[in-house]
Amino acid sequence: MNLLSKFPVALVCLLLAHTANAELADRTKPVNLEADSVTVDDIHKTSVYVGSVVLIQGTMLLRADRIEVSENGEGFNKAVAYGNPVYFRQKRDKVDEYVEGYASRIDMDSKSNMVYLTGNARLKKGEDELRGHTMTYNTTSEVFEARNDPTAAKDPNAPASRVRAVIRPKVKTETPAVAQPPLPLRSTPAPTLVKP
Repeated sequence: MNLLSKFPVALVCLLLAHTANAELADRTKPVNLEADSVTVDDIHKTSVYVGSVVLIQGTMLLRADRIEVSENGEGFNKAVAYGNPVYFRQKRDKVDEYVEGYASRIDMDSKSNMVYLTGNARLKKGEDELRGHTMTYNTTSEVFEARNDPTAAKDPNAPASRVRAVIRPKVKTETPAVAQPPLPLRSTPAPTLVKP
């Protein structure tokens, strides 16, 4: 595999490394990729990884059935991952917490700095969870948006008819109050015990 054919792998990692508060050190880690097969087209600047695709870079893990990577003439790149579901996981920077995502398809666009999750999309950050038919994430502004499936909206009992979120309260660890030292006892004789 020549250097040019390794470029699309690095591209996928760079696109994923910009997810919400991703571990910054991941960007400098080596990329490890496994697939049943890969097809690289150097002329059209595309590559397709097929069959139990596993991509690891630092704390970032991506599992998909298929990943397609392309580069346009301006040097901007797109990657599309397909699966049942596609799964990604990455440690957040400076926090002992992971971001996990699932969807039937995940599209990443380096020109617009957007990540699109389509089909039973789910995102977990710590104990919080967001579900919808589609989600978009702007890696520059760090804004998430989730939408329901418009075809399922007619049936309120359908799983994709509504966006669902679970936001757990943050548990504050209270520092124990510092106990005040007891006041000194004053002893005064009772008036009935005093002799005249």
